[in-house]
Parts: sequence; structure tokens; C-alpha cells
Amino acid sequence: MARRGGGGGVVGVPWLLLLLLGCCGGGIWPRGRIFAAADTDPNDLNVLNTLFTSLNSPGQLTGWQASGGDPCGQSWKGITCSGSGVTKILLPNLGLSGNLAYNMNNLSSLVELDMSQNSLGGGNQIQYNLPNLKLEKLDLSSNSLTGDLPQSFTGLSSLKKLNLQNNQFTGSINVLANLPLETLNVANNRFTGWIPSQLKKINSLQTDGNSWSTGPAPPPPPYTAPPPPNRQNSPGQNGDSSSSSGRKSGIGGGGVAGIIISLLVVGAVVAFFLIKRRKRKASMEEHFEQHQPFTSFPSNEVKDMKPIDESTAVDIESLASPASISLKPPPKIERHKSFDDDDFSNKPVAKKRNITPIKATVYSVADLQMATDSFNFDNLVGEGTFGRVYRAQFNDGKVLAIKKLDSTVMSFQSSDDFAELVSNISKLHHPNLNELVGYCMEHGQHLLVYDFHRNGSLHDLLHLSDEYSKPLSWNSRVKIALGSARALEYLHEICSPSIIHKNFKSSNILLDSEFNPHLSDAGLASFIPDAEFQAAEQSAGYTAPEVDMTGQYTLKSDVYSFGVVMLELLTGRRPFDSSRPRSEQSLVRWATPQLHDIDALDRMVDPALKGLYPAKSLSRFADVLALCVQPEPEFRPPMSEVVQALVRLVQRANMTKRMLDGDTSRRPDDEDQDFI
Repeated sequence: MARRGGGGGVVGVPWLLLLLLGCCGGGIWPRGRIFAAADTDPNDLNVLNTLFTSLNSPGQLTGWQASGGDPCGQSWKGITCSGSGVTKILLPNLGLSGNLAYNMNNLSSLVELDMSQNSLGGGNQIQYNLPNLKLEKLDLSSNSLTGDLPQSFTGLSSLKKLNLQNNQFTGSINVLANLPLETLNVANNRFTGWIPSQLKKINSLQTDGNSWSTGPAPPPPPYTAPPPPNRQNSPGQNGDSSSSSGRKSGIGGGGVAGIIISLLVVGAVVAFFLIKRRKRKASMEEHFEQHQPFTSFPSNEVKDMKPIDESTAVDIESLASPASISLKPPPKIERHKSFDDDDFSNKPVAKKRNITPIKATVYSVADLQMATDSFNFDNLVGEGTFGRVYRAQFNDGKVLAIKKLDSTVMSFQSSDDFAELVSNISKLHHPNLNELVGYCMEHGQHLLVYDFHRNGSLHDLLHLSDEYSKPLSWNSRVKIALGSARALEYLHEICSPSIIHKNFKSSNILLDSEFNPHLSDAGLASFIPDAEFQAAEQSAGYTAPEVDMTGQYTLKSDVYSFGVVMLELLTGRRPFDSSRPRSEQSLVRWATPQLHDIDALDRMVDPALKGLYPAKSLSRFADVLALCVQPEPEFRPPMSEVVQALVRLVQRANMTKRMLDGDTSRRPDDEDQDFI
């Protein structure tokens, strides 16, 4: 029954009860989400934010955010909650790539995790601590996950269903032996060793498609004698042995003495052989150490080695330089072998790394997350072949660029692979290269830290500027071309061995406040085989014809790509533009027939220049780029000749400028008079 309040409104007790139930999550409204500003447990929210970033922030995860949000109160794809806790993450068959989050163990309420039929991979991506309090179902099947199962699996004390099939896992599955599993599928991996006897009792067990050992299983741990049986007095006997009529159960004194003597003899014989064997082993080790050209490690030690301290700035001076490494042992080791040839050939040998001293700051994931606001989309400044680039603002005011490498393109099988890449990049030093500042390889993440250039990329400045932006002047364009050419000249002709960039394009030319160019991604593509890089690279219009035909990148294919960028600078057009008429979509095909026609050349120039360019400089610029984009690679000039040609162009421009300013101390020749 309702009553009227003083304000004339009806206050119904049932309505008040509904309000209370709604606010308390009593089930009247879905999950009681109407009045709560944020219902999700902060720890769970942080994990999902991190997971979104670790999966490369995919658009198919509707509702997800890299920072903030309310998964339980809003509609985040694949997320189920109970109260404020995330209980299920179901994201199968969504084309996801990247890694699991490093802090998954903070999901204290998670019961089911399904990431099956995606493209997770690039190193062992489940090495992190998984939630071990309540997790009952885990499905990571049909991905590209590699490596051994982590020890953290032993803590999944509630796990009943585990699907790992159709991956590339290696090693044994012993870590699963004591789990309360009811369903287990590890088919079609690269597991080795023996299937633990405990797992063979599982009714739903699938193990086909692995390399299981067929011989007898290894012996159990050292034998421990069971406790003596609890012997009871036989009829007619009591506990007092003196009451027996001359008969004693068990072994007599003579028997005991015989056993003791036998044990002593056996022990002496065993000790003799052990001592002899130890002496022989010691002499063999001493002999081997004297004649071994390098230190070898057991395969399990090599796998676990970390060449870099991940917590501080590092300057590894003690690592061997490339010149000190010899992959072939000296001949004398053949004369002093202490092992069989077959034994040596069948044992894994530590892979020698061409790692030189690394001088760069080592960042933690936490540092970079804080600087990028958990890799917030608002801080995303670019995305290329190798991954996404984020702007990072540090507490000391420094602004840097963080490149988060895409694991589907840059797949590292071990930390040594990434350390080798970082080592190679850290050796590159040139004013026109975007040099490495630091890196991070914590929790399976692979991130590179570079200088941040506020004017962005040449591509954005040429093709994305609005009508209010100030266009690049002709002098700035020539300056950018010359600096970029010097960067390629350094990679091709100064570095030893030469470095093929493979990915030279306007989006990889970054401009500082003075519009000086800085070439990015130098050295990254050298880590990837040509065929794999060609498949990953999607920028149309930059690739030399021979690369399309043979799949092989060379120094001359870089020269071709440089010529395409020069065409961009000259015309302001994209290398390939499907919005244009068919005959004009390919910039090289459209432009090259007109480069030696002065009238056609004038019509090709970027309209944004509004005619403010020296005609002679334009013509010489066109001559240089025409040589670079020739279809036959053998006719393209080396980058040193391109640099010289552009230097002469700039020198003549400077000389003409001095003439215009009234400096007659040096008079240009007649050709220079025509420069403007």
C-alpha cells in the first residue's frame, strides 16, 4: 500500500526495494550496472588493458580499450563477468596476433580462457603466470605458439580441460602430470619425451602428432627402501624373546654377519670404480679445456641464458667482438678428440652470436607503459611493416618514440635473437639515421626506443597535410633528398658488411624541427628473409621490378626505392594511387617518359610549390631520379654517385643564391647563370 509524502509524490516501498536491489547487483537489471560508474575490479581492468595492447590493439575486439574503460559494465567483446570480476575471456577465431598479457595471473576470478584458432605466436607466448586460483578451462589450440610449457602450469590446480593442439610446442609435458585434468589435447605439436603415467588415465586424451619416445621410460628417482612391515606376534609368542623355546624369527647372527661382509665387499668394488672413473673424467676435462677453441654450454643453459641485464642502462664491453669469433675449430682439436664424432654431431652446439657491445638504455615494460599511457591509441603516431610506433612522454620531460615490434613479422625464438638484432642496430651511427636509444625485452615483449621527431614523416607532410599547412619548399625537398641519400650511402658503402634497407619509403623518412631527414628502420629488415619480408611489406609502388620477379633485395633495389621517393618530392604524388586514372596510378610508369621533356616536367611539379622552384635545379633533380628508377638494376648508379650529384646541385644553388644576394667574389659559369 502506497502513501503520499509531503511533496505530493507517491513513494512505493516496492520501488525503493527495486532501487536497492538494482544498486546492489541483485539481478533486477543486468549485473546491476545502471548506477555504478565503473563496476570492474581495477586489477582485472588493468590486465585487459594490457592484453589489448599485447594483441596489437585489434579493431575486431569491439569495446576494448588500451587504457581505462569498464569491461563488466560495458559490452567488451568476449568478456563475461560475475559481479566485478572477469570470469571468462572467449576470443576464438578472430584473427588475433601478438601475445598474452604478462600479468594474466592477476585475474583472480577467471574460470575459462579461450584464445583458440588465432595467430598468437613468435616465441613462447605463455611463459607468463596464468591465473591459478579458479581457471578450469584453457584453450590455446590452433595458434603458432612455440617453446616448452612453462613451469607455471604446475600451479593450475583447478584446471580440468586443456587444449594445446595444433601449435609448435616442444619439450616434455611433465608439468601437466599432477593437474586434475579430465580433458587433454596436445596433438600435432613437437613434444618429446614420455607421456606421464598419470596423464594416461585421462579418459579424453589426444596425443597424436608428436615425437614421443618409444623406449622404456627413465627410471624413477633414487630408490628408497619401504618401512619394515608391522610384524605381529605369531600364536604362542609374546613380546619377550626370552620366552621362546630356542627358536627365533628372522635371520640369525651368522646370516647378519654374512650380509654385512657382502655389503662391504660390494661397496669397496663400487668405490674403486667410481674413483677410477672420476679420475678419468677429470683428465678428459682438463685435456678438453686445453684444446677447446671456445666455451660450449649444454643446450638447456644456452636456452636460459640472458645476455643483457634488463633493469638498468647497459654497456656490454665484455662480449666478444665479431673478429674474435671463429666458427671453425683449429685443426689441432681433430688430433685430440675426447669424444666420438657421432656424439658430437648429434649434440646441440651453442650458436655463436655476432653480438658486439650494446650501448643503449634498457627499459622495463612498466616504464614504457607509463610513458605511453598503456600504449593508448591517442599516442599512436604510426604503423608500418614492423609494428606500431607510439609517442612516449617520460617524467623527466624527454619525448621518445616506442616501436612495438609485430610478432607475426619479427618472430624471435629466443632472447638471444632479439639481443643480436639490438646489437646490430646499435652499431649504426649517422646524422641522417634515426638511431636507437634503448630497448625492452621483458615479459616476452620486444620494443625499440628511438628519438622522436616532431615534424613526423615525409609521407605525412607530402600527402596528409591540409590546406592550412605550409608546404615544403623546393630547397627543403632537395635537402631531404640529399640527407636521405647520405643515409643509404652509409648503409651501402660504409657499413661492413653492407646493409640493404629493403624498406626505403617516404613514411620511413622522419623530419626534425629543421627538416633534416632521419631514416628509420635501418637494419630491421636484415633480420627477415627476403621472401618473408616481401610477403609482409604492403607498400605499393616502391618495390624494384627485379624484386617482384625474383624476390631478392639488393643494394640496387634500394636505389630504385630512393628514386621513387625523389619522384614523390618532385610531384607530390603517392607512389601508387588507385583513385587516379589507370594510366596515372603507378607514379614511376606515368612520370618516367616525361622526365626529359621540360614542358611536361613543369606540368608534373607538385602544385603546392606554386611555381617557386629553379628550373635548372628541377631539371638536374629529374636527371638524377631518372637514373635511379631505371628498370635494369645494373644501370642504376651507386648511392655515392647519387650523393655527389645532389651535392653539386646544392652547391650550384648556394652559388646562385650568393649572386642574388650581391656576393660577386665568386662568379658562376654560364651554366650556373641558367640555374634559376
